[in-house]
Amino acid sequence: MNDNNKKINYFPGHYKKTRDAIKEKLKYIDIIYEVIDSRMPISSRIADIDELIKNKKRIIVATKYDLCDKKETDKILDSYKLKGYHIYKCSLINDNLKGLINITKSIMEEEYNKMESKGLNKRKPRVLVMGVPNTGKSTLINKLAGSKKTGTGNTPGFTKNVSWIRLDSIDLMDTPGVLSPRLDNQESAKTLASFGSIKKEVLNLFDISNFILDKMYELYPEALKERYGIERVTDDKIEEYDLIAKRRGALLKGGVADYNKVCLIIIRDLQNGYLGPVTFDRNE
Repeated sequence: MNDNNKKINYFPGHYKKTRDAIKEKLKYIDIIYEVIDSRMPISSRIADIDELIKNKKRIIVATKYDLCDKKETDKILDSYKLKGYHIYKCSLINDNLKGLINITKSIMEEEYNKMESKGLNKRKPRVLVMGVPNTGKSTLINKLAGSKKTGTGNTPGFTKNVSWIRLDSIDLMDTPGVLSPRLDNQESAKTLASFGSIKKEVLNLFDISNFILDKMYELYPEALKERYGIERVTDDKIEEYDLIAKRRGALLKGGVADYNKVCLIIIRDLQNGYLGPVTFDRNE
């Protein structure tokens, strides 16, 4: 079952289209909301975002903060602060996002001063929302709007087009999720797949679930023991899959483990937070 050496190479054609559209629209944009998943605050950043957005002002919006290992995630977010980035942490469930609006307005003060000096009237900030797939961009926009302005889904590629969304305090440009053209860091690529930012179809289910078990055993072994009764993770993982199958009723006729179902259980448990607060990335 262990095939963790398989490389991920995933860059659908619509990603290039989105990247080209972002470059074309940047001239209308004041601020970038760079949306990342707090459980993978390094892997979920677009690797070449600096090249993509040039010198635009930026707020890194760390979503799903309620699901992450805050101690580890904060170490990484603090390193971004030292680089001069504005950081906003949110859960997207309980957060009203007023703090994000306040940061946005604060950043715009310099631009407003320039406009006043030229005799121009103030206008709403124009914000472009971008990030890798399935980090919560559409949910973020709906929370800001106070109503459902855009569709949401757990499948990468759910948002299809670049579009403006006019709100009372800001104008938002929603963009489909986008990855870097090359996924050179395979550890990051597998982390993205584990949390649903790369479609499951790109990798064999066993590759994703095996990676999750290995990573959890490395970083959070007690969570594996509590959830599945797993004391250790072996190379072939047959014992572990059989144990999970029995505990969760993932059995075929004759009591044989349904390994595909076990794979999906492991992936869903991670993504839904049932393995506890986790952060798969670490600062080097």
